[in-house]
Amino acid sequence: MNKKLGQRFNELKDQVETIDSTKTKVEGLYGQVDTVDDEALTGWIVKAKNLLVTACGNNSEHYKAFIKAEDFQSMETNYDILKRVRAIFNAAKEDFEGGYLTSLKQLVQAEVFESEIEQAEELLTSGYKLAAAVIAGVVLETALRELSANNSVAIGKLDTMNGQLAKAGVYNKLQQKQITAIADIRNNAAHGKQELFSESDVKNMIRDIESFLLNYVAYK
Repeated sequence: MNKKLGQRFNELKDQVETIDSTKTKVEGLYGQVDTVDDEALTGWIVKAKNLLVTACGNNSEHYKAFIKAEDFQSMETNYDILKRVRAIFNAAKEDFEGGYLTSLKQLVQAEVFESEIEQAEELLTSGYKLAAAVIAGVVLETALRELSANNSVAIGKLDTMNGQLAKAGVYNKLQQKQITAIADIRNNAAHGKQELFSESDVKNMIRDIESFLLNYVAYK
């Protein structure tokens, strides 16, 4: 997870510098002012906020400052907004790279998840789809236990936790259905019913679990 978030920070840093390069002069009320590509900036802000929520949390000082900074002030252009939000984004990136955004427990858990997901991917590449599905399923169940503990949901069977987490609003019904589908593959693999799913199903399963970890577990 750390690698993926770090990569995304770097991607968005490059993107905002590209947007800065679109800066042009336009006539304002009191002379010429600087502006940038508004559509590109709007898209970048959305992506940056999504990353900050994932990496820092929506209650973090970084995210709250970013939200405040994107508001227009009187006599401003979108270039003024870019300068403010970029400064906050760069501060979050620096803190992330310095390891200051997550607790030790979260970092250890994220590394464990990442290692097990990589193991599942290697097994699948080697043709062991049953083992890959079982290991990926263990990662999912462990993640649901972690998420349940963090949201005052009783820890129990996977299906029960999945339903209770959705009911509590931790994630939506669409995510609940996706987890149900993943669990079905895991259960079939655990019972040796490999004829009921394909390697492609396991590949998608691993991808979906990675996405789930990134969005809901590893840095929450």
